[in-house]
Amino acid sequence: MRSAFRTVLAALLAAFVAGGYARAEDAGQSCDVPAYLLTSESSLPKVAEAVKKAQPLTILVVGSRSSTIASADASAYPARLQAALKERLPSTPITLSVELQSAKTAEEAASTLVKLVEAKRPTLVIWQTGTVDAMRSVDPDDFRGAVDEGVVALQTAGTDVILVNLQYSPRTETMTSAPPYLDNMRVVAQQHEVPLFDRFAIMRHWNDAGDFDLFSTAHGSDLAKRVHDCLGRALSKFVIDTAHLDAAQQN
Repeated sequence: MRSAFRTVLAALLAAFVAGGYARAEDAGQSCDVPAYLLTSESSLPKVAEAVKKAQPLTILVVGSRSSTIASADASAYPARLQAALKERLPSTPITLSVELQSAKTAEEAASTLVKLVEAKRPTLVIWQTGTVDAMRSVDPDDFRGAVDEGVVALQTAGTDVILVNLQYSPRTETMTSAPPYLDNMRVVAQQHEVPLFDRFAIMRHWNDAGDFDLFSTAHGSDLAKRVHDCLGRALSKFVIDTAHLDAAQQN
């Protein structure tokens, strides 16, 4: 039974990663994101303080396979995020590390967060979760409880938090039911006043706008790199704007 789940999980992850990274060859458009998708009423006070005081900015990304590109981690969205932030914040020392939690539910990942923070001492934790829970059809209430506990643990440990939700892929819509997990992540984010980077809505916008054909089976590492670069740049803007860093602090 466990072997069968792993086989299905691998197939679904492949659909998210491969199908989700196919670019429309003739689109000829950028991967711009509407302002409302990069706006949050929450803030990142510890990020803002680190930048204002010219202190190192340390970021920990806790994610899954979609945080990487096979044999090209330097092109994956966390690395592109770091590069974009260094460009925007040239006077701030920025370090970023990735902790993969492949095939782990939110509950399983949440149990490791405090130890990770103690070991890495990050200014900001970017927690990407929800995909495995949706694939396993974890009870949405249990999922919400796990995300809630994880966020509380991170805040208690003294770090800023950004939640990143599921990827969007029309190829997996019949395999998973994303809305309950998207809604519960939004509820937790609002309750604890942490920013939510709505990756699902952003990727759906790109698909609908024709910037990326997320249904196509055509894919390749060069196309995956483009999507990761777009996500990294969008996330860097989200961090800058949510931390309320002005132009003077960015130069």
